[in-house]
Amino acid sequence: MDKILNIIKRLIPKKIFKMLQPVYHYLLSWTAALWYRWPSEKLIVIGVTGTTGKTTSVYLMAKMLESAGYKVGYTSTAMFNDGVKEWLNDKKMTMPGRFFTQKIICAMVRNKCQYAIIETTSEGIRQFRHKFINYDILVFTGLYPEHIESHGSFTKYKEAKGKLFAHLKNCKAKYVCAECRVAKQITGIKKLDLARVKKCIIANGDDENAEYFLNFWAEDKLMYTKTRKHSVSPQNTKKQTDKFKIVEYGEVKVDSDATSFKVNNLLTGFRTGKKISLQLLGEFNAANALNVVCVGLALEIDFEKIRTGLENISEVPGRFEKITSTRPSSSKGEGAKEIDFAVIVDYAFEPNAVNKLYETLKLVPHKKVIHVLGSAGGGRDKARRPMLGKIAGEKADYVIVTNEDPYDEDPQAIIDQVAEGAIKAGKKINDVSASSARGDLFKILDRKEAIKKAISLAGKNDVVLITGKGSEQAMCLAHGEKQPWDDREVVREILSKKG
Repeated sequence: MDKILNIIKRLIPKKIFKMLQPVYHYLLSWTAALWYRWPSEKLIVIGVTGTTGKTTSVYLMAKMLESAGYKVGYTSTAMFNDGVKEWLNDKKMTMPGRFFTQKIICAMVRNKCQYAIIETTSEGIRQFRHKFINYDILVFTGLYPEHIESHGSFTKYKEAKGKLFAHLKNCKAKYVCAECRVAKQITGIKKLDLARVKKCIIANGDDENAEYFLNFWAEDKLMYTKTRKHSVSPQNTKKQTDKFKIVEYGEVKVDSDATSFKVNNLLTGFRTGKKISLQLLGEFNAANALNVVCVGLALEIDFEKIRTGLENISEVPGRFEKITSTRPSSSKGEGAKEIDFAVIVDYAFEPNAVNKLYETLKLVPHKKVIHVLGSAGGGRDKARRPMLGKIAGEKADYVIVTNEDPYDEDPQAIIDQVAEGAIKAGKKINDVSASSARGDLFKILDRKEAIKKAISLAGKNDVVLITGKGSEQAMCLAHGEKQPWDDREVVREILSKKG
């Protein structure tokens, strides 16, 4: 289907296609939902949106619900799950085409899932990919400038997200049985044996944009907050009926192998605080976990089940993922041994996320940091390129700037723009071809060679940090070409050959 649509798009003159784009996207979304018989009507659907934390929140929600005894499917930047099979996202899109999304939701129904979790992006919303999905719970993780070139301004970016929340009011009511399965046919008498799923909004109250999203219609609203710096008061919403419930968390403690926090909320009556200890590092993961706690509370899941599900998760693919390997026996006959430095792969590709990553890295005992990074092409937020270089230049001992996803841009030009930020931070260019390496900034076009160089520079107790792609399965090149790629597999291959 996608191939046929691409052929049709190429046949239509660009100017005409641009004029017809909104109608094209809308009709395509409607057709996809019709083709797969409106599958989202048959599941409880949770939508997650925001600038950061979406993918981790989706993964944590899925694992919590599975731990609580439910069958779950999901789509996210990192992974797909249809309720039976789980696989890495190989589409290089967070919210894939309408037919793929409706098809996988249909598979979830066929596989007897009770819940579907959909990571929903502003770009997807602009193209009406959300329009014929019947959401029940919407989660707002937080917002800061991204995709500004695409949307035109931060306000328009926020308003694009807002269209998802406005859509909630038009989503049909669902009724579920005791096993949380959506009833297919409902009569007046049968309704007495069923529970109606409340349309709900969950928002990060520590984000200054929370009030905007909480002002949209919903039958139930939850706001979680730690600092209340930006949190809004229920009295500030438009209508008295728009009051929402507050879930507070605090006493966040992060060490080298765990993140713990306490939840205080009046919904379940525990005022003294219930502790949750995550195996995931970083204070931002406490906020990601709060999305899950609130979803669980909104669905009336026992708190102990929520806590157990969260505490059993050891990692999220491509998010601060540590790559381990053993060195093979050397030519001198020495036995294989564990590598004595750390390699961490993370999806972080914009300044705020990279700064948070370095905050987390402080918790891991280490000596030097060797940072491999790049930035995406295709007109994607060019302003952040030197900012990324500056952060790496200030915080890492060695910076290696390389190719990421150039699309139709000149990859070397992108590398130069990122490197410029590192140079302003004090880093000195190193000539890779020189016999003696004295500089601490490298520009290496080939990403594999860049990773290989980083590993060659690593000594005992150092950290090689590779950012920008995480568990992504492809690199996007010119003319729509996608090169199969996985940073983690490249690292494993290089480490396996390191003697």
